[in-house]
Amino acid sequence: MHSTISLADRFKNLGTETVFAVSQAAADHAAKGHTVYPFHIGDVNIGAAPNVIAAQQRAIAEGRAGYVAPQGILPLRIAVADDVGAHRGLRYGPEHVAIVTGGKPVIGKFIQAVMNPGDEVLYPAPGFPIYESMIDYFGGVARPYRFAADAHGSLSLDFDHLRSIVTPKTRVLIFNNCHNPTAAESSASEIERLAAFVLENNLLVLSDDAYSEVRYSGRTHHLVSQPGLQERTVILYTFSKKFGMTGWRLGAAVGPKPIIDGISQLNLNDESCTTAFVQWAGVEALTAPATAAHCDMLIQTLRERRDAAYEILRTIPTLRVVNPECAFYFYPDVSAAMQAKGFTSVNAFANAALIQTGVSFATRMHFNRLHPDETGSFIRLSYSGIGIDQIRTGLGAFAAWLAAT
Repeated sequence: MHSTISLADRFKNLGTETVFAVSQAAADHAAKGHTVYPFHIGDVNIGAAPNVIAAQQRAIAEGRAGYVAPQGILPLRIAVADDVGAHRGLRYGPEHVAIVTGGKPVIGKFIQAVMNPGDEVLYPAPGFPIYESMIDYFGGVARPYRFAADAHGSLSLDFDHLRSIVTPKTRVLIFNNCHNPTAAESSASEIERLAAFVLENNLLVLSDDAYSEVRYSGRTHHLVSQPGLQERTVILYTFSKKFGMTGWRLGAAVGPKPIIDGISQLNLNDESCTTAFVQWAGVEALTAPATAAHCDMLIQTLRERRDAAYEILRTIPTLRVVNPECAFYFYPDVSAAMQAKGFTSVNAFANAALIQTGVSFATRMHFNRLHPDETGSFIRLSYSGIGIDQIRTGLGAFAAWLAAT
């Protein structure tokens, strides 16, 4: 007798991070003996500082491997509160911090904590696909907002579009400065306009700050630092980018105590607590002077990779590309390149590039649903996990392929 197993209906609303399908295609191509140049995944391949690795090993040796409080160990919550506050000109205490297993879980737990079914959530499109997935999965109404490009291709928030989609049912704004996938960032004046929009519409905010300290020049302007925003904003904080701890699964939610208490309660129900010895490594990352030199090296390495990539990309006449000052992505418009090569599908273009050149990258299609009137075709090139020699060889082959008729 055969039984039929089916998943709960709500799984029909659960999305995915489809860039991992690009990773699989790249792996399959490499398995056939081909060279692959991995520009597709935002994984920092530089690694954590030696003193942070030693701190984790020491914590294990000292027996710090048991259960801890669901909100996280106190020394780490204090260190995160101090670090977040110092960079934003604000004061936070440990009661404003919940430690979680990476930055990504903050998204789903924040949405569960503040969004009721039927509430509307504004989020960026293009943007990190888990925003959309979690809104849909927990019964919210996903309202994607878009960006506007100037004559040079630089992106800014489209406030006309934002105002057109907000309604009395809108409860939350998700904002990602130093943006994935575009590396766009908001000026001080744009942050002021966005803060006024939030207050005018009485919104709660999830500020995804994963890349806010991955900078090559200038400084990041923080929405939470605007008057009236601290008491309505939760910050997504992660150790993966700034400290090169991508596989360690360590992050935090920082914000108003009632929401943080709710996230801690979800921690207790979901995984009990974040791994204790990883948390002690986080304390070392945030408090040890030795870590600063490693972080400087990480940023310098990323800057050199960016410069090597841009040196080639800017010479390709069929690409429109902006040189980013933050994050580790290029987001070129490939519309002219596709037309020249005879492609109408950006994913088909990406697949052909992989087969013909070995260059693997994500496309706009991997970063939330399209707007009905969206124009242009874009790809995302990440330089966080590829060395300079591979950057030059891979992009050189890509440029030659685009130049061939």
